[in-house]
Amino acid sequence: MSGIHKAIKERILILDGAMGTMLQRYNFSEEDFRGERFKEFPHPLKGNNDLLSLTQPKAIQEVHRQYFEAGADIVETNTFSGTTIGMADYHLEELVYELNFESARLAREIADEFTAKNPDKPRFVAGSIGPTNRTASMSPDVNDPGFRAVTFDELRIAYKQQVEALIDGGSDILLVETIFDTLNAKAALFAIEEVKEERNIDIPVMVSGTITDASGRTLSGQTVEAFLISISHIPLLSVGFNCALGADQLKPYLQRLSHNTTFNVSAHPNAGLPNAFGQYDQTPEAMQVLIREYLEDNLINIIGGCCGTTPEHIRLIAEVAKEYSPRIVEPV
Repeated sequence: MSGIHKAIKERILILDGAMGTMLQRYNFSEEDFRGERFKEFPHPLKGNNDLLSLTQPKAIQEVHRQYFEAGADIVETNTFSGTTIGMADYHLEELVYELNFESARLAREIADEFTAKNPDKPRFVAGSIGPTNRTASMSPDVNDPGFRAVTFDELRIAYKQQVEALIDGGSDILLVETIFDTLNAKAALFAIEEVKEERNIDIPVMVSGTITDASGRTLSGQTVEAFLISISHIPLLSVGFNCALGADQLKPYLQRLSHNTTFNVSAHPNAGLPNAFGQYDQTPEAMQVLIREYLEDNLINIIGGCCGTTPEHIRLIAEVAKEYSPRIVEPV
């Protein structure tokens, strides 16, 4: 039994909080994003957070360290946009393997450092696989509903490269997250299965969708139940939801998910909903109260934070999670 499968039976596992929120605190300039290596690069690079794994690796490791210190069991690699499709915006497609490998290696180093200090609480690295900025099941052009900006095969090939690098860099888990289009996610899962088969390995996979608004559906129109059915043919470590909503708005969808699956359930909601300036101002204390409701209702096995969450949020979530046993997975 792998370490993560053992740990998830013993306690509620804590996922880290937002990487982007933490990196904003550094206020990095265009020059900081470029570093020495990309000083003469002909295109703007500010905003490419994944690139910071190469140009500001100490900052990335410091964020991981802060989340582990706050009580996280799992940190996500800094690779949310780490595909050729995502990097095309910055003309950095050639760097995809290196970006993912280095991001996983940076997280692995810090995870191993914390595991060595406390071998009874092993720390894990989740290779973060974001949704890309294209959608395979909808047209971006209202005048041409049959048009697609990306094909399933293009997604599969892009994801496969990312997956190989994340595994090579030392990821324990692969996390297909912030899924707004399940067809994109199926391409990622297909790519993962290909790599597992080719390498004769079995790496745990987490899947986390996004309910975009009060309609209770993903952006591509699926209900909670439809989303679950669409990905249930793959053996998963967990299925869950993240982003878009705060913990209170997300709860009814987690309830439906939890009652309909024998998979472990994960959640990493935002720190509330954004204010008029796009900032997240839900306090760690307020979020802790809402997460306690998840625990009281036996909804989750893995809990963390998405947009707006910080090590302070994760610390209080970890504190309250210690008081509860993991969700018992019952036959549906």
